Amino acid sequence: MKKNVILVMAIAIGSLTTFNSCKKKGCTDETATNYNEEAKKDDGSCVFADPTEFIISENITTNTTWETGKTYILADRIAVTAGATLTIQPGVIVKGEAGTGANATALIIARDAKIMAQGTATQPIIFTSIADKIKPGQIASPNLPTDLDGLWGGLIVLGNATISADAASVQIEGIPVSDANGLYGGTQDTDNSGVISYVSIRHGGANIGEGNEINGLTLGGVGSGTTIDHVEIIANQDDGIEWFGGTVNVNNAVVWNAGDDAIDTDQSWAGTLNNFIVINAGDECFELDGPEGAYEAKHIIKNGSVKAADADGLVDLDANSYVDMMNIYFFELSSGQDFDQIPTDFGCSFSSLEATIPDGEAVTDYFMDGSDASVTAVASGANTVGATKSEFAGWSWADIDGALADF
Repeated sequence: MKKNVILVMAIAIGSLTTFNSCKKKGCTDETATNYNEEAKKDDGSCVFADPTEFIISENITTNTTWETGKTYILADRIAVTAGATLTIQPGVIVKGEAGTGANATALIIARDAKIMAQGTATQPIIFTSIADKIKPGQIASPNLPTDLDGLWGGLIVLGNATISADAASVQIEGIPVSDANGLYGGTQDTDNSGVISYVSIRHGGANIGEGNEINGLTLGGVGSGTTIDHVEIIANQDDGIEWFGGTVNVNNAVVWNAGDDAIDTDQSWAGTLNNFIVINAGDECFELDGPEGAYEAKHIIKNGSVKAADADGLVDLDANSYVDMMNIYFFELSSGQDFDQIPTDFGCSFSSLEATIPDGEAVTDYFMDGSDASVTAVASGANTVGATKSEFAGWSWADIDGALADF
């Protein structure tokens, strides 16, 4: 497919610009898209293209830059293909068109491609839906609520690092098997897929098929040479962040209003999640699965604060989960939520966990199978472990909206 960045013509996509209905013969301004040389006057109805909005309708096959102050609209499932680098400058807005099934919009960073999405604390990069009226320079959406999900797909990064699966490389969930850009996995554990920093991803998780939605941020076989820090996932219909093997580390992450699990790990991810906040997961706050093949590796989750609120569960583990968890604070627990078991197939460590337990209940009502030995009950706000929320100040919608006030 050709790589192209096509200027949005407002005459073709009227929803992207404001205009009045044309009268009589049209507009006499030669710079207008509805110019008519036969017209005798400009009646105020000229339709102009918005020079700051661009439609992306085909895969990116050469090095490309999306520029500060502009909005880029994903009209399809767009892949940055092997050998190409997509640079997204601070403050860029990326919007996904609506679509489900094979037509769900998403941005895929294929193996051997790179994304250089380096926002800043004053100019984060925002991925959102075409329904969002947000403009460059804004952080909070002017029209969409923080719990509206499934309006587009999400951001998918795929690499060449080791995964635990029956084959060295497999197809990522959420992408049709006919799309070879969906393959991930390999043997290059230091693989570098680029940089994702000060990035907010919102309103995603479009349905691909029954029980198959796209995560807010999907990391498949992503290597440790990749930098991911200061990321925010809001209102994703499926999981917030999901790792499928790989070795990449993620620092300073917020997951708010995930429709399914906030944090999901699979296929022996061998990295670290450090300094994170989970707010109101739809299913589990953590779903931490074990290896699926011969390869076995441990991941680490530390320094986090979890507002369980309406989540179905706290931590869902398997007998073969392979994870260490430490310095995590749980609060706003409710009956039925639990840390369900201690893995037995591998040596796992759970330490310095704190929880505010509802009045009249005990730690053992929530932390099962001996996991209560790792938990200290504390009064609300008296926790000594948890996330450093100042890392999210100013640039995240969660902070701007006041959702971090309790942390």
